[in-house]
Amino acid sequence: MQREHLETLIAALGALPSAANGPGYRIPRMWEDETPGSLDVDPAQWYRERLLGILEDGAQERAGEWHREAVVYNLFVRFAAAFDHDGDGRVSGEALPSGFRETGTLLKATAMLPYIKKLGANTIYLLPLTAIGEKNRKGTLGSPYAVCDPLRLDPMLAEPALGLSAELLLKAFIEAAHLLGMHVVLEFVFRTASVDSRWIEQHPDWFYWLKESVPAESYGPPHFDQETLNEIYGLVDRRELEGLPAPSGEYRRQFGRHPVTAERTESGGFRGTDADGEACRIASAFSDWPPDDRQPAWTDVTYLRMHTPAEFDYIAYNTIRQYDAALSDPETFNSGLWEEIASIIPRYQEEYGIDGAMMDMGHALPSELKKEIVRRARSSRPDFVFWDENFDPTPAIRDEGFNAVFGSLPFVVSDIIYIRGLLNFLNRTGVALPFFGTGENHNTPRIPFRNPEKEAGRNYSRFVFTLASVLPAIPFLHAGMEIVEWRPVNLGLNFNDEDRAAWPPETLPLFSAAAFDWEQANRLAPLNGYIRRVLEARKENLDVILSGEPGSIAIPIVSDEAIFALKRTAAGRSILFAGNSSLEEEKSGVIEFRKASLELRGLITGEPFRVIDHRLELTLRPGECRLFRLPDEN
Repeated sequence: MQREHLETLIAALGALPSAANGPGYRIPRMWEDETPGSLDVDPAQWYRERLLGILEDGAQERAGEWHREAVVYNLFVRFAAAFDHDGDGRVSGEALPSGFRETGTLLKATAMLPYIKKLGANTIYLLPLTAIGEKNRKGTLGSPYAVCDPLRLDPMLAEPALGLSAELLLKAFIEAAHLLGMHVVLEFVFRTASVDSRWIEQHPDWFYWLKESVPAESYGPPHFDQETLNEIYGLVDRRELEGLPAPSGEYRRQFGRHPVTAERTESGGFRGTDADGEACRIASAFSDWPPDDRQPAWTDVTYLRMHTPAEFDYIAYNTIRQYDAALSDPETFNSGLWEEIASIIPRYQEEYGIDGAMMDMGHALPSELKKEIVRRARSSRPDFVFWDENFDPTPAIRDEGFNAVFGSLPFVVSDIIYIRGLLNFLNRTGVALPFFGTGENHNTPRIPFRNPEKEAGRNYSRFVFTLASVLPAIPFLHAGMEIVEWRPVNLGLNFNDEDRAAWPPETLPLFSAAAFDWEQANRLAPLNGYIRRVLEARKENLDVILSGEPGSIAIPIVSDEAIFALKRTAAGRSILFAGNSSLEEEKSGVIEFRKASLELRGLITGEPFRVIDHRLELTLRPGECRLFRLPDEN
């Protein structure tokens, strides 16, 4: 198993003179012993000892069909590995005098791996690491989805003190993860690029151009009246995509006509000239669906032009996601762009040894392109895993070659009625693909978001995680969930106008320097130990939990509807989940059994329980959950 880059990193840390380390460098104590607070350390010495410990663990075996047993820790390195190391009350975007950064780096992420593994995770899912555009940056640091160069990493992920590139540090990170028996999945951004992408000058035909005469303040998503919106929704729901309603002619005429020639400006952007000789600029992005979505604009991001017909040369729902049927003709494909995109993952496989890929906005990529991306990556490594940012675990996505989808669970967790509805649906249809078992990700509100600094948020986090762990799903730990972090990473889905006013880009970690509340862990008891116990119970019953067959998910009746019960059955074996979905009130309820008497043992705590006269009586504190393995025929 490779370790040469990890050894290079360790040697570089060992070569730093003590004077370079600087005084007053603190780390989160959570990284060392899962206790809130901080520790004063010599950074070079602490990181070196941490990485030497990983080397001493040696090469640990990684499962063959590992994706079925994956437990994911989702890491946005720049944020999740950040800390106020000098204790001045803020996280600086600039390196400290010692040459170590306060924003997250791949060195710090590597040092966090033993902490993450101890939680019970065996798979690291990294949000985009690529170089970020400089033009029109959102927030203070820019969006990781504003990809300037898909083959170069963000230099902010390196530590200046070491003099090593981010690319070498990523190699060391992956070697360390593999030594610990973990897998690494990278998120790839194929639908968008930065407005100053390195591709623009040589390939202006890969982009949408807006006429320079269009004022910036007037440009935005096309407007559709309510009647047209209703028509669009109906057609898309029925998958009748031929002749989808287009935006108005006035909107379409804002865009420059290809071919376009481009040249770089003194400010670092690009100026174009379209086929009519009109000056034009790169058109920035907005949310692609629904057609009346109100998410904030992405000023530093643009959509890639996947198709070439002149009549579709504009940005709207029918050109960037819900593709008009006319764009299924191979003659319309922007073949040079597709070829470049399909070559990216194989380069990362060869250069870094990654184990899988998450496809950002997979729901908005042409199906034929997705299949080609998968085919190329699997030609050299058949076990390479693909996840799709899609919301429905359908056979069609499975047939494109994907192993899992993001899924819809985070969008229904706020209401137990919607959870029941989703699970009843999956019980009828079966689960063609695993989905992520989580109540939050970087685009949704954190579970405690509406209840910050209250026990209620922790209670519901515990409830949702336990429930998700017994579904035919991939347990998904959004970094910070274990310490009850409540601040949003980005205002994507399920936010309102008040949230957008309260959380401008300068306050959001997806765009600006920030760190978790590692020191106080939100003043609530962390969930680290509880997460471990739940994942151990899951591992003992994996054959039942992973079954996605119709009829494998049942929802027993409980006398108090706040107590949600779920029975999972496969191959004659069953487990039972029961949890109090109330955030603040203790609840008692009864579950009926066919057998008059049973002895049960709680899988999380080991406590004994008894079924008496066909009844299991449970009293559960807010968010408290029980798991039981059931005898046959119950």
